[in-house]
Amino acid sequence: MSAADEILDIVDENDVVVGVSPRGEAYARGLRHRCVFVRARDADGRLFVHRRTATKLVFPSLYDMFVGGVVGAAESYDSAALREAEEELGVSGLPDPAFLFKFLYDDGAGRTWWSAVYEVRCDLPVNPQVEEVAWHAFLTEEEVERRLPEWTWVPDGLAAYERLREHRATG
Repeated sequence: MSAADEILDIVDENDVVVGVSPRGEAYARGLRHRCVFVRARDADGRLFVHRRTATKLVFPSLYDMFVGGVVGAAESYDSAALREAEEELGVSGLPDPAFLFKFLYDDGAGRTWWSAVYEVRCDLPVNPQVEEVAWHAFLTEEEVERRLPEWTWVPDGLAAYERLREHRATG
């Protein structure tokens, strides 16, 4: 099954399921669905950062400081966070990612999804999926900050990052 054929729950502005749709159709029609964003840190506290492959359905070839993706139909955010983190990092046996908060991403141009943000520590050697990740490295927070104006980042990841900074500032 291709990524475009995955079945997603379609949700309303309150994150209540109102239907289901294949992923490709959900993207094409701008149907609101669910996604997870997981910040993965190594044993030294550095962040996993990667550039997406050119074949991604959304935001191809852009940089991202989160791993994650869509939540499948009838799948919980928590299950999707662990599944997506293990898939993208190319590992198995991660601890359950810690839920931080949820927000509604809406770019005003038809891309809108409920976004659950998590963190996980990955002490395992990573072997990212070649279909998902074109380049990767573990970077310090300072290195990520320096790269923000230099690299083209996925807009939903930047939105999650800004909300994460606010979340941490307000406790």
